[in-house]
Amino acid sequence: MAGNRPGGVTLVAVLAWISGVLNVLGGILLLIGVGAGETTVDGMDVGGGVGAAAAWISIIIGILTIAVGLGLLRGANIARIIAAIVFILNVISAVYLLVTQGVGNWTAIISGILAVIALILLFSPKANAFFRS
Repeated sequence: MAGNRPGGVTLVAVLAWISGVLNVLGGILLLIGVGAGETTVDGMDVGGGVGAAAAWISIIIGILTIAVGLGLLRGANIARIIAAIVFILNVISAVYLLVTQGVGNWTAIISGILAVIALILLFSPKANAFFRS
């Protein structure tokens, strides 16, 4: 087992769990809506197989995210690598949205900032020592 876990790693793992649970719940709700004959969710067409596929993808991503959070708590470097890739993709996505939609997109700004903070926390000197031990 790894050494003393830094608080930043714990924070990122807990946020991963929250994100994963929300993905699973969102997918379940989407499945329930699709199963009940709903064809739109918040104005988005989710009818038929596309909605069910999106729901299952959300559930699978949520389960994987929860697993990555657990891996982070255990000091698994592969979990840190997967989380870092996801955060880097979040930063790229945020920058893309800011360039294409302007700086008024607060969701992109917040998402990008949180991803950068998570990367800093996962690669701090204490975190590096934790994942090496």
